[in-house]
Amino acid sequence: MELNKEYCRQTAEELIAFLEKSPTAFHAVENMAEILKEQGFTELYEGSAWEIKENGRYFVTRNHSSIIAFKVPGKDFTGFEIMASHSDSPSFKIKENPEMESEGHYIKLNVEKYGGMICAPWFDRPLSVAGRLVVREGNRLATRLVTVDRDLLMIPNVAIHFNREVNDGYKYNIQTDLLPLYGGIGAKGSFMKTVAEWAGVKEEDILGHDLFLYSRTPGTIWGAEEEYVSCGRLDDLQCAFASLKGFLAAPAADCVQVHAVFDNEEVGSGTKQGADATFLEDVLKRVNRALGRSEEQYLMALASSFMLSADNAHAVHPNHGEKSDPVNRPHMNEGIVIKFNANQKYTTDAVSAAMFKTMCQAEEIPVQTFTNRSDMVGGSTLGNISNSHVALNTVDIGLPQLAMHSPYETAGIKDTCYLIAAATRFFGTSVKENGRGSYVLEG
Repeated sequence: MELNKEYCRQTAEELIAFLEKSPTAFHAVENMAEILKEQGFTELYEGSAWEIKENGRYFVTRNHSSIIAFKVPGKDFTGFEIMASHSDSPSFKIKENPEMESEGHYIKLNVEKYGGMICAPWFDRPLSVAGRLVVREGNRLATRLVTVDRDLLMIPNVAIHFNREVNDGYKYNIQTDLLPLYGGIGAKGSFMKTVAEWAGVKEEDILGHDLFLYSRTPGTIWGAEEEYVSCGRLDDLQCAFASLKGFLAAPAADCVQVHAVFDNEEVGSGTKQGADATFLEDVLKRVNRALGRSEEQYLMALASSFMLSADNAHAVHPNHGEKSDPVNRPHMNEGIVIKFNANQKYTTDAVSAAMFKTMCQAEEIPVQTFTNRSDMVGGSTLGNISNSHVALNTVDIGLPQLAMHSPYETAGIKDTCYLIAAATRFFGTSVKENGRGSYVLEG
């Protein structure tokens, strides 16, 4: 498909704006919820009864960090078309009682690693804090999101004169090397007060917090032809963003269209709001039940369902091409990546790959393939984990990027547009299972 350069740039700018408004998973989900409300979606709550009408549009969140939105065609829907991504990214979480007085008359903050990040890029760049607070409001507990929107912290490097090995493969220690500097000794006792002020609450009313560091470096579009976009949290909010755009743009279909974004993928998904929880299964069953359908009809629908597990992929590195497979070598701006793994770290098989390729071919969307080198262990994602709760055909896809798990990652501006187009086609397509490995794609 031909892409208009101005459209790609506008989409990249919109993506950057979304990323910068989403310093944590909580903010990403809140931003998506606001967009859905503006588009006429009704919010449901897990603790309340669901009244679902034909041709209705709804969403529900869990833990304020995972979200599932869905569009219902009618009681006779054929199946579920689900695009799943994740809201979290590697970072540093603020510990309880975080302030630490250190030599040099400094106050630094005690943090712990969240997920598997590249440590070196966190040094010597402006940082701040964002997340959620649980506060007392009379006789109830309320959640408040907070972003300290100013340069607040820094993790200073040790000068090379004191660490001659830093360029020779230095091993960072999280507890000693990566604690952020907050201020001079005069800042003692003020950190939670600062957070409270930005949240608009009283410090004494804060009863709990989930706070994370985030990079203050703005996103940018760059390259000889302005073909690259760099920002924090491209993995995996680039896919979540594209999924939402395609979900909203997709025409009505015979299937229930589902946009799902889970938290905690970077730490194994084993939480109540992760892909290894019952969240997706609970939502699908409640939709089925609210429309007066039986358990058998639910299982029949799963057989005619399809899921895109969308999590970014590794592009061939310009300086280390040897790290990639000899023949399956994705490049930025050259299309969506289908990910394969013989040991089922990815869910892609012949059936799901064929389905996705068929949808992309219909729109002339380029696709690429990724496999790890056979002598290197790669990562995993949420598709196979989610499939252990909701069994349906699934393909693992992503967009090629560099510097995955850095606080400043890089991707191609065309690829976001490709995934939006693919998501739009996917959500508008119904899959019908005819038995013994035979499927019909309609839409």
